Amino acid sequence: MKRYLGRFSEHIYGILRIVVGFLFACHGAQKLFGTFGGTPHLSNPMFLAAGLIELVAGLMIAVGFFAGIVAFIASGEMAVAYFKVHASGGLWPIVNRGELAVLYCFLFLYIAARGSGAFSLDGLTGKR
Repeated sequence: MKRYLGRFSEHIYGILRIVVGFLFACHGAQKLFGTFGGTPHLSNPMFLAAGLIELVAGLMIAVGFFAGIVAFIASGEMAVAYFKVHASGGLWPIVNRGELAVLYCFLFLYIAARGSGAFSLDGLTGKR
């Protein structure tokens, strides 16, 4: 089968990285500032750390600044979130409401392996 979008794969990957990073930063903003319908969790050290990682890592991934390293950290945070928060609710992510944590975990693992790519600050400096 011919890959019709194959010639755009670098650009599509860059857009994926930007969108995923921005959405992850929004989760951090929910935890830290109560934006987007969230509730601030500043008194809980685990939620505070998660919010900081999500906000800072999300923004760094979105702009493509050391995205590979930061995505690896974010992937680990999502793995921890899944096992500490969701896994006790059942075996399957769809049942324990952990599917978003699993998706983020593996998307960030992919970004960690692939790096910043197109439309990135690292690309401007030649560090891709």
